[in-house]
Amino acid sequence: MSEQPAPAPYPSSTVPSSTAPNVTAPGPTPPGSPLPAGLAEALKRDSAGLVAAIVQQFDTHEVLMLGWMDDEALHRTMTTGRVTFYSRSRQEYWRKGDTSGHVQWVKSLAMDCDGDALLVRVDQVGAACHTGTRTCFDGRELDAVTGHAD
Repeated sequence: MSEQPAPAPYPSSTVPSSTAPNVTAPGPTPPGSPLPAGLAEALKRDSAGLVAAIVQQFDTHEVLMLGWMDDEALHRTMTTGRVTFYSRSRQEYWRKGDTSGHVQWVKSLAMDCDGDALLVRVDQVGAACHTGTRTCFDGRELDAVTGHAD
């Protein structure tokens, strides 16, 4: 995968930290955004121009992983049928499965009610986690008091 420059932060007004720290409010379409104007305007990005993308197996509803997308990664995901993320650590785009063979085939995309998260339903081939486990949450349970409805 070729090196790509880091996404530029998008100018827009900041949501007060008591509401959503480090997240920008919807604003005008970022310069050069490949997304349809309505979608680009509805997204709330963090200060790096990224939106959280929750990946879920389409038929079992199993939560597989969390990745990050900027406008270009989301556009690639919407137009190719394969999931593309923006790697914050490597500062480059990466298409899931290009090196591992563990491809994520897009089945549907949704944006949450606030515009600050995406739900990507996929057909996962192989492990979703870079550690080789089916999901990034396998074997990583935390102790917590569980609640119940009365």
